[in-house]
Amino acid sequence: MRKDRVLTRKTSIVFLLFIIISTASSHREKQAGWDEIFNGRDFTGWLVPEGDGGHWRVVDGVIDYDALSEAPGDKNLWTRNEYGDFMLKIDWRIKETPFINHNVPIIMPDGTHKLNENGEVIRISVPDSDSGVYLRGSSKAQINIWTWPVGSGEVYGYRMDRDMPPEVRAGVTPNIMADNHIGEWNTFIITMKGDRLTVVLNDHTVIENVQLPGVPEKGPLALQHHGRMVDGEWTSSPSLVQFRNIYIKEL
Repeated sequence: MRKDRVLTRKTSIVFLLFIIISTASSHREKQAGWDEIFNGRDFTGWLVPEGDGGHWRVVDGVIDYDALSEAPGDKNLWTRNEYGDFMLKIDWRIKETPFINHNVPIIMPDGTHKLNENGEVIRISVPDSDSGVYLRGSSKAQINIWTWPVGSGEVYGYRMDRDMPPEVRAGVTPNIMADNHIGEWNTFIITMKGDRLTVVLNDHTVIENVQLPGVPEKGPLALQHHGRMVDGEWTSSPSLVQFRNIYIKEL
């Protein structure tokens, strides 16, 4: 009987310490000005695409996507709230890469594509998965998540816009490939202030204070859908991704 009481008392103490530590951790986040925008349980605060069919889902505390949304329109997962200037912290990982992309260019530091001796774009084959984070409601202002050799964190819509100044196209091209291995978790810290963007990936600054001309002043965030399956085969790079630990600090 005494042993049972001792065990019960020890269990209660351990549980109490856990509550205190958890509360302190939560308090530190709030004190620092960070707001949790994914609660780890459901899609409160998010807009699941109408007709999705359960392909965006929460599994074991993470947002899990299989790239097979049945929504007839927009298949991306959007926040209900809009944001202007902010810092966003988000963990992500690519689960697998069953699709081979045979059309991947070699991206030069200035954002252009490497050419062969005939002036043609060199294409390579890469096991690929493709997703990203839309900023301020803009698909053009997308922070890419993929397996291209240039690395995640680039802003494809701006890099590929030939009307953009050379310094913008170079600026939205990652200066280092900072991705972890497929299946491993990565962390973005994305800062938008005015029309300036900085992206830190796994503690490496891959995009630094680049201007995004024409970017909206405010808008929702989105986790991107990508990919299409026909007759059981992927015809483009699928968003086989997961997300967790999503916090935002409005500036």
